Amino acid sequence: MVPLHIGIAACSAEGAALCYRTICTEAPALLGAHDHPEVTMHTPSLGDYMGHIYRGDWSAVGAMMLASAEKLARVGADFVICPDNTIHQALPEIEARSPLPWLHIASCVAEEACARDFRRIAITGTKWLTESEVYPRQFAERSLGYMRPHLAEREEINRIIMDELVRGVFRPEAVTYFQKAIGRLKAEGCDAVVLGCTEIPLIMNDANSPLPTLDSTRLLARAALRRAIAGRAP
Repeated sequence: MVPLHIGIAACSAEGAALCYRTICTEAPALLGAHDHPEVTMHTPSLGDYMGHIYRGDWSAVGAMMLASAEKLARVGADFVICPDNTIHQALPEIEARSPLPWLHIASCVAEEACARDFRRIAITGTKWLTESEVYPRQFAERSLGYMRPHLAEREEINRIIMDELVRGVFRPEAVTYFQKAIGRLKAEGCDAVVLGCTEIPLIMNDANSPLPTLDSTRLLARAALRRAIAGRAP
């Protein structure tokens, strides 16, 4: 039995790399030594994505995601994941036209939150993600509460992500800032925090976060593994 072929529609390199590594390193525990599903990644220029995002042109973002799905379909992928929370805002615009089904990163996180009995989730990520309905919509479907960072926190977290994390720069000061912001959200009633940018898990985890973490990158990778194994073809 051969697992399904996983397609990765990548956006920023650091988050996509972590997602890819997670699939390949955790699969052997499920499939046997050295084994993992076939994985193909397509990565357009981050600059092209960001040009559309800065202009608020989510239709153009969706068109880029669709182009990735079409290329992945042509090389034999069976389904697609996108290890980038922010651009999931455009997924509803293109999902019905996609040649392949997608796993939704926020749905994976919301399911994990329910499984761990969390009830009020802090949302961290880029300013575009935290101000969007990507997570609130998934949380509402499961009767989960949520809180967003304050405006100043959103701006500084966004700066850390875009100026540092996506460029592979990991500073102690960034960890300290996240700890302060997450600690405030804990004090206001949150019982978990979603690491809602796929690069945040490179600096934040359960060991240094004031709240239990929901690691969107690894949760998506693990959901993809389960999907590939459950749907494997003869």
